[in-house]
Amino acid sequence: MSPLDPATLDKLQREVRDWEAREVAAFLARQPERREQFFTTGDIAVKRVYTAADLADTPLEDIGLPGRYPFTRGPYPTMYRGRTWTMRQIAGFGTGEDTNKRFKFLIAQGQTGISTDFDMPTLMGYDSDHPMSDGEVGREGVAIDTLADMEALFDGIDLEKISVSMTINPTAWILLAMYVALAQKRGYDLNKLSGTVQADILKEYMAQKEYIYPIAPSVRIVRDIITYSARNLKRYNPINLSGYHISEAGSSPLHEAAFTLANLIVYVEEVLKTGMQVDEFAPRLAFFFVSQGDFFEEIAKFRALRRCYAKIMKERFGAKDPDSMRLRFHCQTAAATLTKPQYQINIVRTTLQALSAVLGGAQSLHTNGYDEAFAIPTEEAMKIALRTQQIIAEESNVANVVDPLGGSYFVEALTTEYERRIFDILKEIDERGGTIRLIEQGWFQKHIADFAYETALRKQSGDKAVIGVNRYVEQEEHVDIDIHPYDQTTADRQIARTQRVRRERDNAKVQQLLAQLVEVAKDERRNIMPITIELVKNGATMGDIVEKLKGLWGTYRETPVY
Repeated sequence: MSPLDPATLDKLQREVRDWEAREVAAFLARQPERREQFFTTGDIAVKRVYTAADLADTPLEDIGLPGRYPFTRGPYPTMYRGRTWTMRQIAGFGTGEDTNKRFKFLIAQGQTGISTDFDMPTLMGYDSDHPMSDGEVGREGVAIDTLADMEALFDGIDLEKISVSMTINPTAWILLAMYVALAQKRGYDLNKLSGTVQADILKEYMAQKEYIYPIAPSVRIVRDIITYSARNLKRYNPINLSGYHISEAGSSPLHEAAFTLANLIVYVEEVLKTGMQVDEFAPRLAFFFVSQGDFFEEIAKFRALRRCYAKIMKERFGAKDPDSMRLRFHCQTAAATLTKPQYQINIVRTTLQALSAVLGGAQSLHTNGYDEAFAIPTEEAMKIALRTQQIIAEESNVANVVDPLGGSYFVEALTTEYERRIFDILKEIDERGGTIRLIEQGWFQKHIADFAYETALRKQSGDKAVIGVNRYVEQEEHVDIDIHPYDQTTADRQIARTQRVRRERDNAKVQQLLAQLVEVAKDERRNIMPITIELVKNGATMGDIVEKLKGLWGTYRETPVY
């Protein structure tokens, strides 16, 4: 049902035309607008003003109420009136002990969830003493080779009481196995653990390029993570479908949204092939999006994503449980928008981006440090980033009303426009043969690269404003900033522990388990998680496991697209 009857709609449209012919025309004759046409960051044209007439194509039931299908206004009925979003500042550098200290600092400052960044060798499945790891151990994240590293990472932290997110993809199943093994060693109830591994490997082929194996076995691993978690970790999110990295690679906000849902469809279809019912696993699927600089576009994007997800799960996959249709997402402010020139104003950028995430209904949030354009953020920068969230939550009062921008003519119209365009893209993907085929053809990669190139040209020309870079530039800016140092002893300390684990373990048992791993991997019907948990309990390194499966599956090489 449309919000307006035909007669009222016609009257309102006539009134707008009259306003444009009279007041607007007279004013423009004296003072032209700044440009002929205005667009969102994602290249969607926006009008001068929006009225109830712009909601003619939006049925009232599509706006709905919070906590009710299609969840446009929020996944839960009371949202932040019950409790605010999880404040989940990310951390990761050096060894497990180094990052553990940062975790405890942030928890003491009021952080309510842990997010973990891993170094490049861990992301790519190399042990710290592998030649490929030279110079990278603990540099851009924490180094994790064995279960002993995981024990150091979470030393003194009660994993039953705090949610833990791990930003890891091609090796996600191994990190999850270590996490489970640590929990079992401590005697925890696995069903009380909460958090997520990112695990979204398809967006790696599209955007971030951190992959190891070919697409088919990589998707199988994701399937196994989801099915294992659904049966053994009732509160755990086994995947965090990530538009964030698609956006950071240069995509438009629209493609961030649509491509992420395209990946969702692949994973759901793969899990359904195992015989598991959609309502058995869908309630624990979670998402990760960015909040960019276009304030209202981001809010509309988040609202549209919830609506699209609900319709996909209900209409395409037959979900019946409302929990299977609630899109829940973590959000991070946009690292790509941070600048070195006049770096202090990154605090302002981050504040506005965080506010749009909150008004868009995020379930958890990371705010970037003002110094991240230089290096891993310092403790001072992270404290200000966390205080930014706390001020929004406790001083601004924006959390007192659920979806306060619901009913805004502009936001609702843009939400509906986003929904329409997302489904148009998903239809095109289906018609062209599906997500995996288009990844192999470079279709997604080309869309991302094209938009990134166009954005770079706009910044270069000044058409896209970047304060301090192409507007209000200070020619002789003096940068006096303390940046997070890299500890040159990190690699030595990390390698020493890894080699100690190898010396002390039962190597014959590890080799026996690695042989079993290959047999499990050969059988598509079996789940790879249980054998991996046994391996890490017995001292197998990440490199042991990854290299063994390279012998079976090989590695992936992308065909470049120009």
